[in-house]
Amino acid sequence: MNKINRVILIVLDSVGIGELPDAADYNDMGSNTLGNIARLHVGFSIPNLVEMGLGNIDPANEISTTKNPTASYGKATEQSAGKDTTTGHWEISGLILDKPFPTFPNGFPDDFMAAFENRIGHKTIGNKTASGTTIINELGDEHVKTHQPIVYTSADSVFQVAMHEDIFPIEQQYEICQIAREMLCGEMEVGRVIARPFVGFNGQYARTSRRKDFAVLPPDNILDAISNQKKDVYAIGKIVDIFAGKGITKYVKTANNQEGIDETIRAIRSKTNGLIFTNLVDFDMLFGHRRDIPGYANCLMEFDARLPEITDALRPDDLLIITADHGNDPSAPGTDHTREYIPILNYAQSLSKGKDIGVRNSFADIAATIADALDVPLKTPGVSYFNELIEK
Repeated sequence: MNKINRVILIVLDSVGIGELPDAADYNDMGSNTLGNIARLHVGFSIPNLVEMGLGNIDPANEISTTKNPTASYGKATEQSAGKDTTTGHWEISGLILDKPFPTFPNGFPDDFMAAFENRIGHKTIGNKTASGTTIINELGDEHVKTHQPIVYTSADSVFQVAMHEDIFPIEQQYEICQIAREMLCGEMEVGRVIARPFVGFNGQYARTSRRKDFAVLPPDNILDAISNQKKDVYAIGKIVDIFAGKGITKYVKTANNQEGIDETIRAIRSKTNGLIFTNLVDFDMLFGHRRDIPGYANCLMEFDARLPEITDALRPDDLLIITADHGNDPSAPGTDHTREYIPILNYAQSLSKGKDIGVRNSFADIAATIADALDVPLKTPGVSYFNELIEK
């Protein structure tokens, strides 16, 4: 059996590859993040992903196919209910959720907000769905004047609190968010509570790097399985927040995709073993939710341009898996995520190339495959495709 000592798992946040059979249940008919970008953006070119076989997954997407892909390729169906970041990543890690984390597109209930305000000793403002960069400039002056925290949410299952660092010291901000985390339970249990500190004055505000996430603790998954075997689990980007630090042996947070790629290459070149797990968030955060087709297309092309740096850094016993966690079609109406298949590309010097692994029944098949590749025990509903990768 081909020996794999390390897996590099890169999640291109929101880069879906076509509507799932149940997309109508989520009002996502016709969604296809990759396909619609390829169709609508003139000059879209991702030659390195094409060489791996991205276009071979679904030739109808108008992404070029190749006769000799350098990777094995396929796509996966989401079995969990929902289409948010936490649900997608948890299923990739081997967990399937029976019900989605709740979202609050019309803001949080009045009775909850009254109880929260009573606990923290401050009235709040906002309580609506909004872009974080927009709402701090919309309500920042009022916040500075009244000392009332800004509460907002998004298409994800999140409760976000924005506070000025000169008004609320950072530790107090974290304490307020910890109170929200404790209160948001049962039917109100959102995936993450997020502290969103900012600075500035007179309507010119900017978020700082001292964001902190308070996530629901996940059940045991592939991260725990690997770290329990005394192997590394190196989390890059927001992975540490999505999994509340559980099963992670080392992490680094990043400000954008380029930092995420830099840190991933640095980790590959280090002596880590086990798993390097990266989330590249710009696709979703900067372009998907803002319905920016040119921006999303350029972001994909920027990742593609750096893909050779990643593959050149790989060791012979490495397996690189490139995937996504949900869709966020920038051509779709609204600003929500979209219910889509996720692409899977598997690249390793020691494994077969050009294998079509087909349509996987669950994102959890990725976790099962990683467990097989690293020879670690894992209980998961996912079905490994590792044997398909080692067959010549």
